[in-house]
Amino acid sequence: MKRVGKPWFFVVAALIFALAYTSFFGVYEQNGDLQNTIIRGAKDIRWGTDIQGGVSVTFGPEENINATDDQIESAKSILEIRLVSSGVTDYELYADKDSDRLLVSFPWKNNDSQDVAGTIQSLSQSAELLFIGGAPSGITITYNEDGTKTVTDTSGAECDVVIEGKDVKKAQSGLVSDKNEIVVNLELTDTPAEGEEKSGAEKFAEATEKYLNQQISIWMDETCLSAPTVNSVIADGSAQISGNFTAESAKTLADNINGGALPFKLVTIDYSSVDPTLGTDALQAMLIAGIIAFSLICVFMIAYYRLPGAVACICLLGQVAGTIAAVSGYFAVFNSFTLTLPGIAGIILSVGMGVDANIITAERIREELRKGKTLDGAIKAGSSNSFSAIFDSNITNIIVSAILMGVFGPPDTLWSTLLTPFLWMFGPATTGAIYSFGYTLLVGVVLNFIMGVGASRLMISSLSGFKILRSRILYGDYSEKKKLALEEAAAKAFVERKEANEQ
Repeated sequence: MKRVGKPWFFVVAALIFALAYTSFFGVYEQNGDLQNTIIRGAKDIRWGTDIQGGVSVTFGPEENINATDDQIESAKSILEIRLVSSGVTDYELYADKDSDRLLVSFPWKNNDSQDVAGTIQSLSQSAELLFIGGAPSGITITYNEDGTKTVTDTSGAECDVVIEGKDVKKAQSGLVSDKNEIVVNLELTDTPAEGEEKSGAEKFAEATEKYLNQQISIWMDETCLSAPTVNSVIADGSAQISGNFTAESAKTLADNINGGALPFKLVTIDYSSVDPTLGTDALQAMLIAGIIAFSLICVFMIAYYRLPGAVACICLLGQVAGTIAAVSGYFAVFNSFTLTLPGIAGIILSVGMGVDANIITAERIREELRKGKTLDGAIKAGSSNSFSAIFDSNITNIIVSAILMGVFGPPDTLWSTLLTPFLWMFGPATTGAIYSFGYTLLVGVVLNFIMGVGASRLMISSLSGFKILRSRILYGDYSEKKKLALEEAAAKAFVERKEANEQ
């Protein structure tokens, strides 16, 4: 067996410790009285309503709108998308179709009433994306009783709406490198929306041909975002919204567009604070209990499995740190995630599976050593023989996690899309707390493969290259220790007999 290079242990261990430190404590920059977050740490985690408390809001349509059951259900789906796209998964959302009410409860990190009001407004805004021929100084959107809308300019003349939000397939913020300009990239639909004859790409191609060398203004609700001049006909279904965007404002706009337009304008009927069911004192107690439990696990692993046990502790630290990073928003590609009590349970369960994976590997290595194999042969055979058992247990948990996220998550996620043919068997999901459990469990299982299967075996193989660490006793094979003890006892007995004969 070809050994792994000796430095690999130190490289992998250094990466794990760096991840652990930065994910737990974060990286911040102090500019006077202001603190800028470079890397988010554990203190930046958004806690669920069961731990931190939150806000309860009642939404309803405007007085002149008589919403249908389908419209109420559509509004509920869009609110779910907006909540999850904002990193809020511990929400409770109920649709009262008899009274045309939507009741939402979601966590809130601080007690700033202005921020709460802003979040409520962002949830309830209609977010109508309109591309209008020309550049009117202002527009008015009137929602009719039949669900249609009329768009007029300041003079009362009806505007030429060339495409709407439903004609946009996807929105994503980006950077035009040669201009160093932040934009929002739009991908227009290639199939007609319900009740339409043409796709978004076809409509936009016609509009850019009609308004060539003229302006097409882009509006979000009744606010003009940009009014660019059409320089060429755009027929490939791709467009950009440009303007004085910051990275944050561009992302917010893209999220609103992806969230879709509500079928009617929502108004806030009432909102109030929600007290936590657990409280931060219990959270601190859980943190202390978790540290103690992790320490006891490490003591057991090291005492019983020696060197593989020490490696397992390092990998478990990496698994916990990786899960915290996936929740706090440490990685730029993932939004911050709401951590609830079920989410904490998912972390605990995944750590238990990580311990199990390392124990299986260590036991297999020890069994191979007892069979008389060399250390390198035992490490290779033990790692190979343990993989199937670890894979089977982890893949079943991935399936469970996917089902939980599909059933209790928003309707447009990957898991919900895959499970669409089977969702009729489940009742309507009204809470995202179980979604949090599925998320942390899924992340933990994936990290178990990375740490418990990949990093752990790489580090053990690397350590076995050091001559001082090639004693079989360090890998849990106590038969060598017993053999040495027997040889020592036999030698001692021989000396005693020899001395007795000489006397």
